[in-house]
Amino acid sequence: MARTNLDDRNIRKLSRVGSGKTYTITLPIEAIRKFGWQKKQKLEVEVDEEGKRLIVKDWEK
Repeated sequence: MARTNLDDRNIRKLSRVGSGKTYTITLPIEAIRKFGWQKKQKLEVEVDEEGKRLIVKDWEK
């Protein structure tokens, strides 16, 4: 597989999982390392409808 151009490394595809009720997106490994996130860690997803953004942050009890 060819290496991704540096300008395109943050372009990601939205994928459907299973029966189609759940979607996934991969995150760049650089971001995972920067935030110190681990496998199976709980994350919170916030929807910003006005700005059409998803905000992913560390889940706090």
